[in-house]
Amino acid sequence: MIQATVRMEIPPQKSAEVLKILRSLVELCRYDSGCLSCHIYGDLQETNILMINQIWRSEEDLEIHIRTEEYRNLLLALEMALKKPEIRFDTISGSSGIETIEKARSGSQAG
Repeated sequence: MIQATVRMEIPPQKSAEVLKILRSLVELCRYDSGCLSCHIYGDLQETNILMINQIWRSEEDLEIHIRTEEYRNLLLALEMALKKPEIRFDTISGSSGIETIEKARSGSQAG
């Protein structure tokens, strides 16, 4: 799996335009066969920060997505950012859920 994360600081006067672009991307992305997850987030402490987070089944699926018109629109939105956006592509070899917490908690002695 590949996690793609983009974090950007948007000028307040451009936030509606950028959100429109990101919402469109997320809606279309969710129907791509290789997309496992796609969400937009706002930072509660920094009001002008937006983040888009996607999880892709494979690097090939991500590359197909990057070549789409929707992704081109994301790149146009990044040009509106106040500072250079943070862009990361992380490979995920595995994941777990609550079982990790249960395992860690069961090994400790409450005191």
